[in-house]
Amino acid sequence: MPLLSDNARKALIIAPTAPLPRPLRVALRRRRLGKLEVDIARRSQLIIIAHPKSGNTWLKVMLTRLYSLRHGIAEKDFARYPTLADRNPAIPRFAATNGWYSYERAIGDKLQPGAGDSPLRHKPVVLLARNPLDIAVSWFFQFTKRQSAHKQELINAELRQPVRRDAIDMWQFVRHSEIGLPSLIDFLNYWETALASLDHTLITSYEALRADPARVLRQIGALLGDEFSDQDLRAAVDFGAFDNLRKLESEGFFRSGGLTLRNAADPESFKVRRAKVGGYRDYFTPEQADELEALVRARLSPAFGYHDLPDAGGERSEDSAAR
Repeated sequence: MPLLSDNARKALIIAPTAPLPRPLRVALRRRRLGKLEVDIARRSQLIIIAHPKSGNTWLKVMLTRLYSLRHGIAEKDFARYPTLADRNPAIPRFAATNGWYSYERAIGDKLQPGAGDSPLRHKPVVLLARNPLDIAVSWFFQFTKRQSAHKQELINAELRQPVRRDAIDMWQFVRHSEIGLPSLIDFLNYWETALASLDHTLITSYEALRADPARVLRQIGALLGDEFSDQDLRAAVDFGAFDNLRKLESEGFFRSGGLTLRNAADPESFKVRRAKVGGYRDYFTPEQADELEALVRARLSPAFGYHDLPDAGGERSEDSAAR
């Protein structure tokens, strides 16, 4: 009997708990999905820590593409890229998690200094940072247009003031909600501290991926003890190019994972939405942008390089560091 995929295991947690009263449903889902999240990380060769909308799906696609090219995976089979490792053990598993919200916090707890001898603490870990101002805008669209109902419920269950996606505008979400910009800053600071105690880590960024994706892929390969040919790197980068992924998503090419098409009529609902560095200023008045930038300067660790706004992200791409 074939083993269930992780997506199937997740569905077997979500569906049976749906009729339960909300408090019991939330508690059971958080516990069981947290155990599944830890199990996925345990079976993975690499843990990618990234807040939603930081490029973790893009990175996973390019990494999986590299290994699929190496092992001759057919183009049509790549439509289900998250499950390729289930059928071909030569392809590594990549556990992408925020380690921060709802059940994904189970990963964060296992990677903390106080977690004892957790096996996860000895795995290669990549922190994929992004300018929190750019995350904030994309996170608003994700949470209000793409977020699954069960994930949104779990996140809202932790908030003093739950976020209603049908009744909140972008400024309220970014500046005043509990999952807006202050939370994004706390997220990055939290993980900078946590990674300092781990064995094999790489801190890189969305901006670094935009500036030189092949370089970042090489760095991650080195963290994994692997290397790739220039030809395969170019092919993976070309496949992961914005225009190509946008086209494939709009055509419904992807059958599983974060790039599955949700609403073809609403471009803001696309996973591959804009891919613009510093694009947050397009959504706020100059006074609002100034207020948000001041908050980043005051509270975010300068180690990420985002204090010289709005162009610090590009500079950060030269500062990726492996430990």
